[in-house]
Amino acid sequence: MIYEFEVPGKVIGKGRPRLNTYTGAVYTPTKTKDYETLIEQYFLLKYPKFKILEGRLKVIITAYFSIPKSAKKVEINEMLENNISPTKKPDIDNIVKVILDSMNKFAFKDDTQITKLEVEKKYSLEDKICIKIEEY
Repeated sequence: MIYEFEVPGKVIGKGRPRLNTYTGAVYTPTKTKDYETLIEQYFLLKYPKFKILEGRLKVIITAYFSIPKSAKKVEINEMLENNISPTKKPDIDNIVKVILDSMNKFAFKDDTQITKLEVEKKYSLEDKICIKIEEY
């Protein structure tokens, strides 16, 4: 079974847990929670009758970032040909974390099932993230 979908819009990484100094409770930032919900909604739009994956998994994540307005024409071509990669925030590990956390206990039982992981940041004409979850 393979699930493949994309989430348009600005790529957001997992935010650092915050501490409520009044109650002493640790919580996930609202921006992170909202992005995790957005990922789940786009997954549900494409796969409304999905089945939770139970075998070992391979996950491929490609994060696309829009080309900076300050880029020169020569640089733009290099960026679109994937000769120049984005080296900006969010960090690649935070991108992985937000996606896997949103899909955990949702598209698959547990993220311990993931035995292969491929992640890449690329430039594109629009911001989006493409996710492929494959049972193998």
